[in-house]
Amino acid sequence: MSASTASDVRPESEPVEAFAERARAWMAANLPPRPDRVPSRGDQARRTHERALQRLIWDGGFAGICFPAAFGGLGLSAAHQAAFTEASLPYDMPYSLNVPTFGILAATLAEVGSDAQRARHLPAILRGEELWVQFLSEPTGGSDLAGVRMRADRDGDEFVLNGSKIWSSAAFASDWAMCLARTDWDVPKHRGLTMFIVKIHQPGIRIDRIRQVDGSDEFCQEFFDDVRVPGSAVVGGVDDGWSVATQLLGHERAAVGGASKYTSGRLLLHAEGDFAADLVAVARARGVDGTPSVRSAVARARIAETVHAQLTGHVMAAMIDGELPPSAGAYLKLSAATTRMVHDECGLQIAGVDGVAWPAGDGSAPGRGAGEATLWRQALSLGGGSNEMQRNLIAERVLGMPREATADHRVPYRDVPHA
Repeated sequence: MSASTASDVRPESEPVEAFAERARAWMAANLPPRPDRVPSRGDQARRTHERALQRLIWDGGFAGICFPAAFGGLGLSAAHQAAFTEASLPYDMPYSLNVPTFGILAATLAEVGSDAQRARHLPAILRGEELWVQFLSEPTGGSDLAGVRMRADRDGDEFVLNGSKIWSSAAFASDWAMCLARTDWDVPKHRGLTMFIVKIHQPGIRIDRIRQVDGSDEFCQEFFDDVRVPGSAVVGGVDDGWSVATQLLGHERAAVGGASKYTSGRLLLHAEGDFAADLVAVARARGVDGTPSVRSAVARARIAETVHAQLTGHVMAAMIDGELPPSAGAYLKLSAATTRMVHDECGLQIAGVDGVAWPAGDGSAPGRGAGEATLWRQALSLGGGSNEMQRNLIAERVLGMPREATADHRVPYRDVPHA
């Protein structure tokens, strides 16, 4: 694998096709082929490999295509990023860095971080030196993200954090986090929050990995015990954390839905045709590809992913043009979750008994992937906001319908009963 650069010239006005042609030539000379199987997010060796891949992309002059040029990016358009992603399809890419590091946390930092924060972190992120994660959810919070109980008490020029966060993907292998904590208990819950940048591996932070039903342990719970962070770690402003969280969640919906301009390389979920092709391969391996019910299941999955791909294109274009608000990303998050559900249901139907049991240690067993995927079938409909939350968001912020009444509206948070 060569580390030669394609060009030292990065004109911000470079035409998209010229940029794409330059990218294709560089990829052919420098990037390894795309892996046959979707890489496991829990594989530490893979994560190290992807950091190296990202550094290679940085050295080649193609990292951070839509990130600000002043902070290590190229400052180019979403069309340039789309062209680069399309050119990258035959090659291996640092997929796991897309979510949450690039598409969620770095995107939020680029838009609302201070100049000092952006200068300190964005170039390091784009070089693959820093992996980020969000510390948002809490054990007692459920889907009520604003119901944060982690304390951030001011002590001079510092804040002292105490509490717990949960369901943080790969926090054990990440370097930095954006952490939402409560700084004012005497105002309604949305108004007393502050977002902080926190170094993960430091005294006072304990990380416990949570074992899932499939044996994986990527999710984590974090415990904070008098963790001190400087005032310079505040993102946005003190007590303005909900505004930052809203921005972050918008990026999360776009990234998970496949419409983020800050991610490179295409995840399996967003590659139109990959779902159906995967199911066809299982059907052929089991010798049932001619069965009418199997062919119907493949068609159902193909229709779902085609609709999702078309919806993504339309919504993303409308958001870029300002015809839809950023909250319209909820359409994409909801569509991605329901599309994944359809695929997993069809996959298990096609796999049959081979999706229930397979020989130990046989990674190529027909139906194994469908069986394992079924154990995760609800994940995308919960992570990043449940399907119900996305529907509420669409109703209230896109369609302008009235907000549902809540018992804690305009009530100081310290007076709200807690579980």
